[in-house]
Amino acid sequence: MARKQQEKSKQTKNELMRSAENLFGQKGFMATTVAEITAHAGYSKGSFYRHWVSKDKLFMEIVENKLKEYRSSRDERLYKANSLEEVMHIIWDFLEIIVRDENWAKVFLEFTVYASRIPELRNDLSLSQYRLSEKVFAELVSDFVETDYPPEKLGAFNTVLFEGYMVQSALGTGIVDLKDIRGAALTVALANGLKEV
Repeated sequence: MARKQQEKSKQTKNELMRSAENLFGQKGFMATTVAEITAHAGYSKGSFYRHWVSKDKLFMEIVENKLKEYRSSRDERLYKANSLEEVMHIIWDFLEIIVRDENWAKVFLEFTVYASRIPELRNDLSLSQYRLSEKVFAELVSDFVETDYPPEKLGAFNTVLFEGYMVQSALGTGIVDLKDIRGAALTVALANGLKEV
């Protein structure tokens, strides 16, 4: 009996998450309400609050799940990488997957701005499971950096390029494409991370 209840609870949670993800993609984070999420999924608001204390926490769980999915293919390739250039391409392939999920990239950007004003969310969002932080980036490239240039600085630079591109892309004002951004990131990484021959 308890097992059936656990399975039903898991199914309810998954259906609510799918509903939320769909509505966030269509309407945005701020415009989507808990009532809309539950009605869209065919559940009561009580079902929602049995799984999450707020819409914010639901969103964070969706982000974490999406990034886990994206990272799985990246991590396999990183394990086989042999050079800084190869690692950089793998990282930017991963970032391009996020950008290609256009609606979701915009919603994540919207949530990032929203979370920046709420200290708890801002702190949560800075954790590595929610974004490619400078620390995570440094861990990915550090074995291939041959100079004393801080890998965290390379990570910060790549984050700035990527997030700046996402803003331009969301606004539809970008004249620089992702290929240009990747090229700039690669140039900076190789120029600072490799010893001159």
